[in-house]
Amino acid sequence: MKHWLWLSVVVILLDQASKWLVLSMLAPYQVLELLPNLNLTLLFNRGAAFSFLADAGGWQRWLLAGFALLITVVLVAWLVRLQPGKWLLASGLALIIGGAIGNLIDRVVFGHVVDFIQVYLPLIPMRLFNPWPAFNVADSAISIGVVILLIETFRDEHPKPGVEGSSA
Repeated sequence: MKHWLWLSVVVILLDQASKWLVLSMLAPYQVLELLPNLNLTLLFNRGAAFSFLADAGGWQRWLLAGFALLITVVLVAWLVRLQPGKWLLASGLALIIGGAIGNLIDRVVFGHVVDFIQVYLPLIPMRLFNPWPAFNVADSAISIGVVILLIETFRDEHPKPGVEGSSA
């Protein structure tokens, strides 16, 4: 199933191209309204998801880069060992791999991840998640990939009637 790595390459290319475009168009913290609840806002995240460890002093750059590299190696090994026909699982793994590498490139080159998609959730009154933390194409690919993996996990946990291991 290694042929699914094409999807990882597409994610990496879209992620890096979008970041390059935003870096060339916007100044840090500049807001460009696209829709009433959707902005482009150039931000830099030195930490992980939701800026976890962002203020750690710099060591987190290499820790998070190493973690991304390790996860990528494990997921690629999983992907290449998949049985044919597991296309949904393969696509989820490929999305996560592409997203991890996209953000890894940022960490190694810049020392931070470039985020720029900012969403306001009008039905959520809490200021805690409004606006939603900025994200990028790589983050989106990782999130979609994780959802696909969860769907596949739950789908495989429930045996089908008439299949070995199910109750009669």
